[in-house]
Formats: sequence, structure tokens, C-alpha cells
Amino acid sequence: MPLPPEIGVAAYRIVQEALTNVVKHAAARRVTVRLARDASGLVVRVADDGTGPSGGAPEGFGILGMIERARSVGGTLDAGPGDGGGFVVTAVFPPADVASSH
Repeated sequence: MPLPPEIGVAAYRIVQEALTNVVKHAAARRVTVRLARDASGLVVRVADDGTGPSGGAPEGFGILGMIERARSVGGTLDAGPGDGGGFVVTAVFPPADVASSH
């Protein structure tokens, strides 16, 4: 079953914002964008090997905006330091049958 267009738009915009944050803040040499779709829905992961969070208050509303965009279609978003350093953004969107009833 195809995903509803609003999930595609949300995923696209989250990837776009996450990549913008990598360019602006991470000083990363590498970034990986991974999309995976299965019975549990769509998982979008953007991970970099940059400096990670500075520990200070985040500038702007980028992460908050990504969280709200994911929630608007029934999804969730987690953003924080990666296990091996850097920063990871992971959005999980519901399967099409759940999303269309949201």
C-alpha cells in the first residue's frame, strides 16, 4: 500500500531540515540518510559524524519543527547525540493504513 502523500512530504521536509542542520552546525565530514519501510511504517534516519550537540540551547526551531511535522502525520521524532559521536535524527511514521486514519 502506498504511503499517503502527507507522510512523503513530512519525511522530505525532515530530511531537508536535518541536512541543513548538518551543514550549519555539525562540522561533519560525512552524513548518511537512510529510509526503511516495513510493516511498522517508514523510518527515516539522518546521522552525521560531526561534533554533535554543543550542550547549549539549540538555535532556532529546527528540531522542534521536525518533531511537530512528524507528529502531524502520527509519527514520532528523536534527535540527539549518536552512539559513536555526531548527531542522529530518527523519524518513525506509521503504516499507511494507520496514517490514513490519523
